[in-house]
Amino acid sequence: MPNNNAGAGSAHPKLSAEVLEYVKVNAPLLALTHARVIDGTGARAREDQTVLVRGDRIEFAGDAASAGLPAEALVLDLTGQTVMPGLVGMHNHLFYTGCPNRDAQGRVAPPGALVNQISYSAPRLYLGCGVTTMRTTGSIEPYADLNLKKQVEAGRMPGPKMDVTGPFLNGAGPFPQMRALRGPDDARRMVNYWADEGATSFKAYMSITRAELAAAIEAAHARGLKVTGHLGSIGYREAAALGIDNLEHGPIYTDAEFVPDKQPDVCPPIRSVVDFWEKTDIASAPVREMMDDLVQRGVAITSTLAVFELSLPGRPVLQPRVLDAMCAESRTSYLTLRAHGVFMGIPQPAPWESLFRKEMEFERAFAAAGGLLMTGPDPTGMGGVLPGFGDQRGVELLVEAGFTPLEAIAIATHNGARFLGQEDSIGSVAAGKRADLVVVRGNPAEKIADIENVEIVFQDGVGYDPAKLVESVRGQVGIR
Repeated sequence: MPNNNAGAGSAHPKLSAEVLEYVKVNAPLLALTHARVIDGTGARAREDQTVLVRGDRIEFAGDAASAGLPAEALVLDLTGQTVMPGLVGMHNHLFYTGCPNRDAQGRVAPPGALVNQISYSAPRLYLGCGVTTMRTTGSIEPYADLNLKKQVEAGRMPGPKMDVTGPFLNGAGPFPQMRALRGPDDARRMVNYWADEGATSFKAYMSITRAELAAAIEAAHARGLKVTGHLGSIGYREAAALGIDNLEHGPIYTDAEFVPDKQPDVCPPIRSVVDFWEKTDIASAPVREMMDDLVQRGVAITSTLAVFELSLPGRPVLQPRVLDAMCAESRTSYLTLRAHGVFMGIPQPAPWESLFRKEMEFERAFAAAGGLLMTGPDPTGMGGVLPGFGDQRGVELLVEAGFTPLEAIAIATHNGARFLGQEDSIGSVAAGKRADLVVVRGNPAEKIADIENVEIVFQDGVGYDPAKLVESVRGQVGIR
């Protein structure tokens, strides 16, 4: 296959030698023929389709019989393969939390849970697994994230396009690398500072106060930017009333508003939250009222089932590709914590299976009520969810939750694009949109696990080799 640099008609930048090393297909005019197309909107898969890509845009997407291929097009026969939109990861990170100062019971020694930036391995894994756009959803090293974004956009390194979220907006927190806010004026100042530096979204964290969150939202909205939250000190309905745009993880693990004797602006112990949701029916009136309030206010929910699957004994099934990507220390740490059954600092026995199913039930009900549900892996926890691999697993778990494969793919592509305000350019396969596409072997519309069989990842019309990208980070996750 030709591996020349960008040709006529391409709007993407000239690619560096480092990036070209991972390029598999690159031509000014490209025809993907006889493919199955899953367009990302939830519509049925269409057989024997042609997608014509000129430069960085989709010029045509329709029946192969009516395509009328230009003579100068590079033609790829994709019989038996599927073309779908690039994944839009909405809870992704460029750091790794499987820290070395954590013992087998999940306890950490001073100074606390240290987080390692993985600026080399994470972008390559994301892109290699089909993630073409992502939100960092909380930064530990925001300048590193901002610089990575610029390098990807300039064609100097491979990776997804990034919505860089500023540093976590938090009070006193569990991570010593986070800054503690000193009040609403400080929250407003922090939002404005990082927006000036290039951050395009913000994330509130577990110990923020209502006054600080209100100030942060006001400052972000004044600049046309959005705020999401992994909350604990503030309930979902309180945050919605303050104008928050998005809530992370779903309520089962993070919404403490119903916990008896909860104090304002104080995050109760996670055990109290777990105990409440263990006894609570998702169909109960208070939960339905909270859900309806979120839907009416247009607050999106980000599903992060992949990280919560780690709470279940023996899950996920260990994959060599995941273990091979980890550095030795990270792999040992993860396998030790997995064997001891510790999750969120709570050892087994714990009601994690019941809570996992309730979270799935809530997400189905939220989407059925008209709520905007998105997905991302949250590659944190005990270290078993990795960039890219976790994005794919999250889509598979949405199907386990009861969504059809086509619905799950739409949640992972089109819904994220809608939230980002980029649905006119990404998130679905249609003429005029950016050629951010994934070619997979098989048919994920019938067998969702085929989403892991990535053959080519197109970003701005350039086709990357997923095997090379993944192989390039073998043994690196956790340290680089």
